Amino acid sequence: MSSGTGTALVFGGSRGIGAAIVTRLAQDGFDVGFTYVSRPDSAEALASAIEPIGRKVIAIRADSADQTALQAAVTQTVAELGTLDVAVVNAGVLRPGTVSALSLEDLDLMLDVNVRGVFLAIQAAVVDMRDGGRIITIGSNTAIRTGSQGSSIYAATKAAVAAMVKGIALDLAPRAITVNNIQPGPTETDMTAAMVSRLAGIVPLGRVGRPDEIAALASFLASRESGYMTGASLTIDGGYVL
Repeated sequence: MSSGTGTALVFGGSRGIGAAIVTRLAQDGFDVGFTYVSRPDSAEALASAIEPIGRKVIAIRADSADQTALQAAVTQTVAELGTLDVAVVNAGVLRPGTVSALSLEDLDLMLDVNVRGVFLAIQAAVVDMRDGGRIITIGSNTAIRTGSQGSSIYAATKAAVAAMVKGIALDLAPRAITVNNIQPGPTETDMTAAMVSRLAGIVPLGRVGRPDEIAALASFLASRESGYMTGASLTIDGGYVL
């Protein structure tokens, strides 16, 4: 894989951190496919914003809990853009609830998308990935420190991703495909818009992160320079877990 050229697929790329990663990879020289499950307006706006960069981009509707849809997203990306060099698994859901209040539906949804969906996305991507490729998952610093009531299952799913990455990194090492996990802390996205002031007060650096900062780390992990790093979980959270 040459640095800054090739094909990337971002699962869950239409908004927030995912959109920032799609944009950064296009700026790095990748043609990019990305999936979304709702808000086609956001997906279309992102694709239009990337066109001036001069890279090909395709938006694909795909539910990250649906194995067939994930496989179809890979197939379409490869058919239109070429064999995969990079896959980023960003899709995830948060449904807060204490142990006595969390519904079975929300429990199953978080397990389906945040754990099962991550595995299925990676499984689908590696079939059509070049040897020497890059897989990047977007976890959460809650895998290390939960910090608030009602987040036990979300935190458990993100801890599962960190453990999963280690095992898959070993599985794919013979193909020189690296597998690494980014664990953002509080970051300014649609999900946190109403909580930014409160969240900033609990971060040692005194602010929340920006999606482009997470994207910059993803850019490194997608590059040739990261080739000796695999199975790692990298926390980027302003010192929150210290």
